[in-house]
Amino acid sequence: MSPRRNRWSRITAVLATVALAAGLTACSSSEEDDGLLIYNAQHESLTKEWIDAFTKETGIKVTYRQGGDTELGNQLIAEGSSSPADVFLTENSPAMAAVEKAGLFADVDQATIAQVPAQFRPATSKWTGVAARTTVFAYNKTKLTEAQLPKSIMDLEQPEWKGRWGAPPVKPDFQAIVAAMLELTGEPATSAWLAGMKSGAEIYSDNIATLRAVNDGQVEGGIIYHYYWFRDQAETKEISGNTALHYFRNEDPGAFVSISGGGILESSKKKDDAQKFLTFVTSKAGQEVLENGTSFEYPVASGVPANPALVPLDQLQAPAVNPSNLDSQKVTDLMTKAGLL
Repeated sequence: MSPRRNRWSRITAVLATVALAAGLTACSSSEEDDGLLIYNAQHESLTKEWIDAFTKETGIKVTYRQGGDTELGNQLIAEGSSSPADVFLTENSPAMAAVEKAGLFADVDQATIAQVPAQFRPATSKWTGVAARTTVFAYNKTKLTEAQLPKSIMDLEQPEWKGRWGAPPVKPDFQAIVAAMLELTGEPATSAWLAGMKSGAEIYSDNIATLRAVNDGQVEGGIIYHYYWFRDQAETKEISGNTALHYFRNEDPGAFVSISGGGILESSKKKDDAQKFLTFVTSKAGQEVLENGTSFEYPVASGVPANPALVPLDQLQAPAVNPSNLDSQKVTDLMTKAGLL
């Protein structure tokens, strides 16, 4: 190669390196200009409603990454202070508790905390409830009468229920219910119940599959969250038309109300906007998205009532559970030991 050609090759290589560096810088700046980043484990349709309403009111742009409670909670813990996330939203409390225990949440503004009654948030103020769902026993009306329904969720471990009920143990929804059971009844009782479930329950992939099986008469009943039934009832009734809901009430573990959480990451560089988002979600306007929308989840803040189709929260007689105490890792260990995971 001639000296001249060699010199131009070196110059071209330098220019290419400069261009690549400039491109990376531009990408980084673009990402920073993308607004708030939510790690979203809530139902995507609900979060999009919140985002659209928030952006319309504030002009603040919001993007999100969709995933499951456990998946995104573990990702945040792995990323630690390097996480790009500003806000974490979940369907259930255990993933919020795990991220809180890892020390990754900033304090929630008092203006937001003041909008949420104490029973729907942890005392630490490291995150807050944004919505709620209740545990129910969906049953096939042709298979069971009201007099034949289980009085407690704990009854389902008994031999007489063998092969007659089902649930989705792999789902974070169900694992949150087990976490509440563990908190309320202790490890021995929970382990015994899980052993009874392993030997006596039909296993399904998710809440919808469980409800469909009940509707089709494959089993007499199943443990799900309430809103799957209400959504189908509001549409085709294809997977719920033969079913009704049984509420355990009486502060039974089966009356557990699971809190959907929202928290601000301590590592966020946009904490002010992130706090504004959480304040909006728990405000009257944010909670009315739950009251008037199609999620059929419960509002928990700003005095907004539930969708009229739902049993009011104060009539569910739910047990008192500190959401920060729900131990997802212990639940995983117990369910693995029982052969359910």
